[in-house]
Amino acid sequence: MNNILTWKDLLSQEKKKYFFKIINYLKEERLKKTIYPSSKDVFNAFLLTSFSEIKVVIIGQDPYFSKNQAHGLAFSVPENHTIPPSLKNIYKELNSDFNKNHVFYHGCLKNWAVQGVFLLNTILTVESGKPKSHCNIGWNVFTDKVISLISYYKEFIVFLIWGNDAKKKCDLIDMNKHYVLKASHPSPLSAHRGFLGCKHFSKTNKILLKHKRDEIDWFRI
Repeated sequence: MNNILTWKDLLSQEKKKYFFKIINYLKEERLKKTIYPSSKDVFNAFLLTSFSEIKVVIIGQDPYFSKNQAHGLAFSVPENHTIPPSLKNIYKELNSDFNKNHVFYHGCLKNWAVQGVFLLNTILTVESGKPKSHCNIGWNVFTDKVISLISYYKEFIVFLIWGNDAKKKCDLIDMNKHYVLKASHPSPLSAHRGFLGCKHFSKTNKILLKHKRDEIDWFRI
C-alpha cells in the first residue's frame, strides 16, 4: 500500500489548528517583512520528490536567509546563485568519496530530488537576515510528523543526518527498518569534525543496491 500513498493522502490529517496558525502567521509577516523562500517554493521538496519515490532523506535546518537563495530544498540554491559554503563542502566530500575531480557549476539539487532524495529542512521558512527566526512558529511539529510518516510507511530508507539539529530527529526513525548515517554538519565550522571523509554518498548507493533499488547519480546536478 505504501507505494500508492501520496503526500496529499498522508498530510491531509495535518489540517490542524497549529498548521493554520503557521500559514496565517506567514501571510501577515509577508505583508511587512521579507520571508524566504517565496510562498510558491515553501513546499518544493514535497512537489519534486513524491512519497512513493523516496529512497534517501537529507535533513537540513532552516532555509538560507539571504536574498534569492532559499527555494524549498535543503542545502540547495537556484542555478543562478553562488554555491553556499556548506554545499561546497558537500561537493568536496562527494568528489573525495568517488575519487573524482568533478566541477560543479551551480548549487541547484533538483536533480537529486527527482531521483528520490527528499531534501527536507526541519524549518520551512525564515525572515530575511535572521537565521532560525521561524524556529518557534510550529514548523517542527509539521516536519516531525513528516519524518514519522516516512519512517512508518516506508522501509529501507537511508537517512543522512548531518549535525546536531538533525540528530535530534533520530528518535522519530525506526532503526529496525531504516538506515541512519550520521556525521557533523557540512558547514565550514564543523565539516572537519566528521563530515569530510564520511563517504555517505557511496555508502548510500551500496545500501540501495543491496535492496535492489537504483543508485543515486550524485553527480547529476
